[in-house]
Amino acid sequence: MGKPHALALPYPAQGHVIPLMEFSNCLAERGFKITFVLTEFIHKRIMTALSEDSDIKNQIHCVSIPDGMGPGEDRNQIGKLLECILSAMPGYLEKLIEKINESCEDKITCIIADENMGWAVKVAKKMGIPQAAFWPANACLRALLIRIPQLIESGVIDANGKTRKQEMIQLSSTLPVMDTTQLMWHCFDDPKLQQIIFHFVFTNNQAVKDADWLLCNSSYEIEPSAYSLNPNLLPIGPLLAGTRQRQLVGNFWQEDSTCLSWLNQQPACSVIYVSFGSFTVLEESQFHELALGLELTGHRFLWVVRPDLTAGQAATYPDGFQDRVAARRRIVSWAPQQKVLAHPSIACFITHCGWNSTMEGVSTGVPFLCWPYFADQFLNQAFISDVWKVGLRLNSDHNGIISREEIKQKVEEVLGNDNIRARALALKEMVKKSVSEGGSSMKNLNDLVEAMKGTR
Repeated sequence: MGKPHALALPYPAQGHVIPLMEFSNCLAERGFKITFVLTEFIHKRIMTALSEDSDIKNQIHCVSIPDGMGPGEDRNQIGKLLECILSAMPGYLEKLIEKINESCEDKITCIIADENMGWAVKVAKKMGIPQAAFWPANACLRALLIRIPQLIESGVIDANGKTRKQEMIQLSSTLPVMDTTQLMWHCFDDPKLQQIIFHFVFTNNQAVKDADWLLCNSSYEIEPSAYSLNPNLLPIGPLLAGTRQRQLVGNFWQEDSTCLSWLNQQPACSVIYVSFGSFTVLEESQFHELALGLELTGHRFLWVVRPDLTAGQAATYPDGFQDRVAARRRIVSWAPQQKVLAHPSIACFITHCGWNSTMEGVSTGVPFLCWPYFADQFLNQAFISDVWKVGLRLNSDHNGIISREEIKQKVEEVLGNDNIRARALALKEMVKKSVSEGGSSMKNLNDLVEAMKGTR
């Protein structure tokens, strides 16, 4: 009998690729052969960003299929991308599996699909292959999304996802309160795009509910009451909590590791780390306000400024800013975030609150300042500030701008609050325990591996 052979398929976005790549690494270490399927566009980006000494090719076989869009088309047009994925990718995936199974001694024994690519579960069922659906975000959001039919039935939203009743929903007393006007598809202004995303989410929910295994990148400990609301959901994370010894792969930009040498020269708990992930875009006025806010704090800071962080143009800094802060700043285009957050010089993390960044911050015991941009990030902010109480919200003014004074004030507040730091360190230990041998997530992962091996 050959090796168990898992085919993994993430949604083509940074925050989806990385946790599924990490899960694939866990399976590879436990004897699985891995075929990791990316869209052609994302595959090219990742291969370009990989460092020369990366050992991904020894562990994981990355392949690509088309996403249905033309070579020069903008993948940030989410509505168009979703429609193309649904129409083109199922056929390409089926052909790829057939090709692998004809030419390879180790045939595909299971398919692990991001829940946002739920159609892949249908492909797997059609081909008689066991399937796992992987939810890369928190279990609370998933619990809300699988209740879409009830939300429609009770008149909270209509059949296209539009809010009919403004309500505050709390699925359980230990989960965050959610505003029905801020459901994840409402983060876009265009009503047509909202409708496309709503139907995409609903279709995925229906497609994955009968998968053989339902997995999520979370743990019982950090959102305990979410699992009774998610039948059969197995938490196997946070996957990024246990990877300190391994180089993280799946980045869309090349990491600038020179910032670690700079951090080595800074005192303990003295540096503000600022990063907004792969998707956030700031208007120039907000970018300037952030720069001046960091200057105003008087603290050292490490700031990740992606080439596309500012809307439609390269970032321009306020006059004289770079010179005035030269002695206490490091600005990079992309950072090895796990290593940065684990560094003793980091004092706090100004973040967009993506789930991966949230889990990395939680796993390293760093206090947060929350600056969510879209989708699940507002819910993650509520976990950080209201449930776990390991950080504070940055609030915008009447013009929708987070001011330099607000940044200065909240930095002082979070750094001066010993209770926040103590809770952050306690949460770190809790998470570390869940992914260590004997912990709840590690036990789920080990049981899952045995079950997957048993399907051969």
